[in-house]
Amino acid sequence: MFYHLLKYVLLGPLLRVVFRPRIEGLEHVPASGAAIVAGNHLSFSDHFLMPAVLKRRITFLAKAEYFTGPGLKGRLIAAFFRSAGQIPVDRSGKDAGQAAIREGLGVLREDELLGIYPEGTRSHDGRLYKGKVGVAVMALKAGVPVVPCAMIGTFEAQPPGRKLPRVHPVVIRFGEPLDFSRYAGMENEKAILRAVTDEIMYAILSLSGQEYVDRYAADVKAEEAAGKERKERPFRRLPLG
Repeated sequence: MFYHLLKYVLLGPLLRVVFRPRIEGLEHVPASGAAIVAGNHLSFSDHFLMPAVLKRRITFLAKAEYFTGPGLKGRLIAAFFRSAGQIPVDRSGKDAGQAAIREGLGVLREDELLGIYPEGTRSHDGRLYKGKVGVAVMALKAGVPVVPCAMIGTFEAQPPGRKLPRVHPVVIRFGEPLDFSRYAGMENEKAILRAVTDEIMYAILSLSGQEYVDRYAADVKAEEAAGKERKERPFRRLPLG
């Protein structure tokens, strides 16, 4: 109920006025049945823009931090994401990936659309990073098509650290569904999972035109943060003698 109120009355019309998104390839999203929509992730606004333009309801696997923030603001954000039908996923610990896969498969078993960002985190510099294989596991286990999606312009509209988006033209581009039925029953083979994931990322890249980085975004972020910390660490003079 609240999902449709947000989409058609409260948030959806506002997003269309502010961003005026141009939608391309919407006909590639199946009108019914289970499917995965796999997209690049450039901005916090992505969570709301894609659902606003789709004709069907879509459920995203959202990071658990959105549901555990402190204070009144944290509670309001958590209530918003829950009401919008988003599922919290804990990305820490060795079982984090399996938990996400279980939740995603549950959505697909209900013949619904599942939204996922294979990079696993927002791009901090606008480039497209290596995809994690969870999307391939779900596609093969559920036997569903994967629709690639490219968000274009959302990084410029709301880059990391910017609380409110600026007015900027946005394009949301959907590609033809990818069929991986030829790999049925092979969801436990690492080479197959990597190949499927890379095919999905290449399809997203072809739609978005981004620069591609063959590394995980989380690793690059961690390295850059560590380097920044070293630079900012005060110099300590060693005692003489």
